[in-house]
Amino acid sequence: MLALSIGFLVAFALIFLQVPIATALGLVGFGGVVLLNGWTPALSMAATITRDSTLVYTLIVLPLFVLMGNLVAGAGISGDLFRAAQAMIGRRRGGVAMATVAACGAFGAICGSSVATAATMGKVAIPEMRRLGYGDRLASAAVAAGGTLGILIPPSVIMVVYGVATQTHIGKLFAAGIVPGLIAMVGYLLAVRYVVWRDPSQAPVHTEGVKMDVRHLVRTLWPVVAIFAIVMGGIYGGLFTSVEASGIGAVAALLFALTRHNLTLAQIRQIFADSASTSAMMFAIILGAALFGEFVNITGVHEGLLAMVQGSGLSPFGVILVMVAVYLVLGCVLESLSMILLTVPIFFPIVTALGYDPVWFGILIVVVVEIGLITPPIGVNLFVIRSVTPDMAMGSVVRGVLPFITADLLRVLLIASVPALSLWLPNLLFKSTGG
Repeated sequence: MLALSIGFLVAFALIFLQVPIATALGLVGFGGVVLLNGWTPALSMAATITRDSTLVYTLIVLPLFVLMGNLVAGAGISGDLFRAAQAMIGRRRGGVAMATVAACGAFGAICGSSVATAATMGKVAIPEMRRLGYGDRLASAAVAAGGTLGILIPPSVIMVVYGVATQTHIGKLFAAGIVPGLIAMVGYLLAVRYVVWRDPSQAPVHTEGVKMDVRHLVRTLWPVVAIFAIVMGGIYGGLFTSVEASGIGAVAALLFALTRHNLTLAQIRQIFADSASTSAMMFAIILGAALFGEFVNITGVHEGLLAMVQGSGLSPFGVILVMVAVYLVLGCVLESLSMILLTVPIFFPIVTALGYDPVWFGILIVVVVEIGLITPPIGVNLFVIRSVTPDMAMGSVVRGVLPFITADLLRVLLIASVPALSLWLPNLLFKSTGG
């Protein structure tokens, strides 16, 4: 336990010193094994882990889903989604902020990244809300919170990482995220209504609206519906696996981007280069986390913590609430991927020993990690909004997200208390398909 505690402290110190998370985890993991077992076992372990953690067939989905999201974003679908949502619900007080949340959810369904969703939608929605007289607090919060839907509504890169790390069925994780994702969207819409009720100046009434006939609306929304249906429908219809779905989705996104005629060859090359760079960074983090996870395993902390939990008198649900509290604290200082890869090697064996479903726990983690994306002081989406609108005060961004964080906390309690909200759909789909 002492060795692991020191390892965590060193890892956190390196991260705070802005050492890349992959490097910090890898150095601490390898160094810890050296101290416990010596150089030769450590070098052998590093070689084995490098092979086993990166040459994983299911990890193919990571670069392909990243590419799919980048192609769709580069094709300009975010503006279309925002205008379509604005045409449907944008005329009521706070309607444009609500349309922003809805558009973020739709974009997240084909992007899979919260940061990309917040950055892309922020460039479209915040200038429009400012033009219409919306306050900075509501405008920034709608995008920052709405952007978190990108890691919950499938396909989700974070769910893939969790699935690979815990050997949990990725298709079931995707299905399990749909209902909580819809609940999240409803919660954010209610948060917008609450903000407008408390402070009407944040969303003035206006009669101006985007007009869009049914045919134009269909032309705007069909790419999102089609790509989502191809990827998710193919998985749950038994036509192909999640890995095959990622390739088909990437090809569909490329064809869609080409039909838009607004991307040059140079821009497409840049999209592929950016996707490769992002994917390489993610694989490096996975490798570093795998080295750190092996160090955790060698310390034997799982048995000690499980014995401590069993002797604490806490109920299994109480243990889950303690884990949720740990994630909420970590969310203030770490980004989502780091949180999951740091904690899953420790928490997952305890959760499964307590008899909880790995799919449900994965969704619960993703829901809690979402809160970290908008929690000060290191909430990544807050800084994304700040980078998109440099003239916006960070204080306005932070104050604006507080009602949305409250909605998130209520949702965490709901998901934790009612596992059926996460498990009903995957059980139904995979029972019917025999998966």
